Amino acid sequence: MTDKPAFVYVIYIERTPEKVWHALTDADLTAEYWGHSNVSDWQVGSPWEHQRTDGSGTADVVGTVVESSPPTRLVTTWAAPDADAAAEPSRVTFDIQPHGDIVRLTVTHENLADEAERTAAAGGWAAALSNLKSLIETGSPLPQQPWLIPQ
Repeated sequence: MTDKPAFVYVIYIERTPEKVWHALTDADLTAEYWGHSNVSDWQVGSPWEHQRTDGSGTADVVGTVVESSPPTRLVTTWAAPDADAAAEPSRVTFDIQPHGDIVRLTVTHENLADEAERTAAAGGWAAALSNLKSLIETGSPLPQQPWLIPQ
């Protein structure tokens, strides 16, 4: 077990596990609520990229799919594209648990470099997941990008 910081975020969404899975793994949907397209075939061992939506194809985050169990669990590594290859990437786990007509989505981002990275992750995940919830419950993301609100 690592002693590096981790961040856990839980959100409840009025949708099925399949809809939440689709929102996490569909490049067009992630572009709507995250401002980046998550691009992969989501098979274990496959690469994934968090690509800008400006048409540049630039990936701001890259990783590998570690576990893919639709529609309940997705685990990926998470690193900057220019990260030192010898450095261990952080890891993000999406656990999707159904309960009646809702889903509890738990996102665990672990093996973060330090408390500053943990703080950044906390703000980023809260914004992205709030926008995801709004999009899949109402059909529209929030009217402003929540990650642009000053801390």
